Amino acid sequence: FCGAGGCSEGLIQAGFHILFSSDISEMVEVTYRNRHTQLGLIQGKNTWFERADIRNLTGDIIFNSIANLEMFKNKELPEIDLMIGGPSCQGFSRAGRRDKSDPRNMLFGEYVRVINEVKPKYIVLENVEGFVDMQFLGYKGITGITYPDGSVTPYILRSELNEIGYDTLDPRILNAADYGVPQRRNRIIFIGYKKGLPAPKYPEPTTAQTPITLQEAIGDLIVDKNKRKKANKKLSTYQQESINGRTPDIFGNPIKSKTYTNTELPKQTDVVRERFSLFNDGETSSNLKKRILASGIDISDKPALIQLCADSFSMTSEAIVSLFKNAQANAEQVSVLLTKKNIRQRWSANHPSATVVTIADDYISPWEDRTFSVREMARCQSFDDSFEFLGKRTTGGLKRRTEVPQY
Repeated sequence: FCGAGGCSEGLIQAGFHILFSSDISEMVEVTYRNRHTQLGLIQGKNTWFERADIRNLTGDIIFNSIANLEMFKNKELPEIDLMIGGPSCQGFSRAGRRDKSDPRNMLFGEYVRVINEVKPKYIVLENVEGFVDMQFLGYKGITGITYPDGSVTPYILRSELNEIGYDTLDPRILNAADYGVPQRRNRIIFIGYKKGLPAPKYPEPTTAQTPITLQEAIGDLIVDKNKRKKANKKLSTYQQESINGRTPDIFGNPIKSKTYTNTELPKQTDVVRERFSLFNDGETSSNLKKRILASGIDISDKPALIQLCADSFSMTSEAIVSLFKNAQANAEQVSVLLTKKNIRQRWSANHPSATVVTIADDYISPWEDRTFSVREMARCQSFDDSFEFLGKRTTGGLKRRTEVPQY
């Protein structure tokens, strides 16, 4: 489940050489392999990417792929130090509708199977917080154990790993903001190790007391020059590191970004831009609605919104301005002004970003009345600026179930 290569960047920064990677998506493959080529990890020479459904992936395929690498010609294969994976999490996520019947919920079992066939020294699994309390009915493990109805995923996972010869640390929920990433992102982490090997430790937080803010992360990417000069007088350490590169190539040299890629901004109508302008720093849609209902809002300088509401309510422009300014609008009228969406939010410049998800059209810049570019989202994820996202920029509708665009 390597995706576009976020975990891979961290592994390379930590000194690992990635011999084998796999993901089901054709759309992430182009980005992943392009980045690895950039870093000197060449397909067939010193690394292998296998596009596959994990249900069809075996230890034999993995070992054969590694054995056929040029770097191991006439050489003995090394023991695998680490396998890391993040099984598809949509069915576990608390952010949307949890679906116990989602077949992707069972993929962590396939991950255990592959671990058993490869037998790496250490393993890591990461997932969303909802992984902690998802219950299963009649789950049958790879060694034939049938678990009692209601067994939760962490219990099953630890039991299964124990059955195949691995001890595990107590799983922990870690927040990326505590580790130098300008984003509040909680993920559950499982660490396992072959019985008899030294137990690893969870990393100590580095920025728990002083998290990196959105301004420190992307203040230099503000489009308006005057706003940029005012908000970002000089490059922050984080911005400079993003430009200079944190991930080294195979010779140990970081790749410095020469030009900015993935900076295209979504096209927005006047109505949308004016809607965005109504949000205060850090404010969500639900809080904005409460503020308008309680205290009113002046939209006299929002011609597109005035026209929209005037047409919807069959009122004059003057009456619309008065309606909202004097807090006389009802909930339905406020919903027309803002749309019924409650998850939109203007991020705060002085805090880390909220959790970055695949649909970025609900987040508003603190400095400008717009959503974010792929590059800005990548900065919030701690990707280097030299990391280029390829393929379609975005997608919509039912295609979101199968396509993995840049966002």
